[in-house]
Amino acid sequence: MRVGPAFSDFLFDWDYETYLLVGGYGSGKSYVIAQKIILKLLEEKRVCLVVREVFDTMYESCFSLFREILDNAGLATDDRWAFKKSKSKVLLSKSPLSIEFQNGSRIIFKGMDKPEKVKSINDVSIVWLEEASEIKYSGYEELLGRIRTPNVSMHFILSTNPVSKENWIYRHFFSYLDEYGDEHKIIDEDELYEKGVLVKGDVYYHHSIPTDNPWLPKKYIKRLDAMRAYDYPLYRVARWGMFGPNGTRVLPQLVVADSRSTQKWHRRIEELGPQSQYFGLDFGFEDSYNAVVSMSVDLKNETLIIWDEIFKNHITDPEFAKEEKMQDLKERLDSYYAQGYTKFLVADNEDPKAIQFYRQNGFRIRACRNKFSGSRLSNTRKVKRFKKIVVMPSCQNTIRELKDLTYKKAANGDTIYDEFNIDPHSFSAIWYALDTVTVADVKERSYFSRKGN
Repeated sequence: MRVGPAFSDFLFDWDYETYLLVGGYGSGKSYVIAQKIILKLLEEKRVCLVVREVFDTMYESCFSLFREILDNAGLATDDRWAFKKSKSKVLLSKSPLSIEFQNGSRIIFKGMDKPEKVKSINDVSIVWLEEASEIKYSGYEELLGRIRTPNVSMHFILSTNPVSKENWIYRHFFSYLDEYGDEHKIIDEDELYEKGVLVKGDVYYHHSIPTDNPWLPKKYIKRLDAMRAYDYPLYRVARWGMFGPNGTRVLPQLVVADSRSTQKWHRRIEELGPQSQYFGLDFGFEDSYNAVVSMSVDLKNETLIIWDEIFKNHITDPEFAKEEKMQDLKERLDSYYAQGYTKFLVADNEDPKAIQFYRQNGFRIRACRNKFSGSRLSNTRKVKRFKKIVVMPSCQNTIRELKDLTYKKAANGDTIYDEFNIDPHSFSAIWYALDTVTVADVKERSYFSRKGN
């Protein structure tokens, strides 16, 4: 079996429970994983489960890889009689999709789109999650909880092209968010890109790029290099195997204020005054966040300035209302009202009970007026009309969500302009806050009054 130098150590390493292989297009990671599994199953009696999110994609991908490798080694057969007579042949069956070895080892193929089929499997000690970023995190957790075989080492192998940093692969293995939305690094991705292999606890990380595959045609590398000119985000993913946005950015005009410009923007916020300030709240609890975003609208320069945020999940409304920054916001809104400015914290209108709670606890809060069927597209277009969106560096969660926010793609490759690669809570909060600022307002309005909101 042929293997490139970048994978030579990985091929025979079984010292860890979890192996995460991240790489660019055509780097050879899936091929080497298939080799690794075949060698292990020839050596020991094992049951390997291979999963993808959708079972219908399995035959043309993982199963075909195994067939190619076994064919090249002269081991493959689809004739059960020949398999029984031989001492070396490996049987590949289409129905059910499976591979059997002479020593009793087996490879089983399942799709996470039919979880009941996965739950009933026994004696599995190796699991390969191909295109792991497409598998739901709940499916991965299900496998971790159910796949256990006594008296034998367990191994989970995950392979994926790097995608958005909001994907569970990145959040589980590279950097996680706490209940406040603060980021905590698990390993340094740049160090992995540089070294190729890192180990953290019982996780073996492997990074590869197309040139790590000596058999990849040079023309293919040239096509990947050409992406730099017309799709740089995809170029980073495909050519260099780096995490980041893959697609069309929703807010390309967004910039993060640096240390030199922060004071300038704060002065501009002061000059614009309370009448130009807006506050939005998106409710969340388990996987999503309670997100409050504070901003100022500079109509003259068609600029949106986001200057404060509150992010937290796994918190009840009574607890969140008592948060120090929420109390500060409550006092700010009260102060503005005393000065003659009618300003509200504008919240998601789908939770009237929560809005009523905050109102009863003294918050100047109301339901948004711009959430309805089809509103996602119109609200997105509204925000995109700003020539510049400036985010203060202290708003780390807003930056994380919006800086690399991209549009979702349909199965046929078309862009879906009201769906995104993540669920951006800060973006929703901005929508709600600006519900009284129409597209026309952003372009030409110049009549803010002390009573306007």
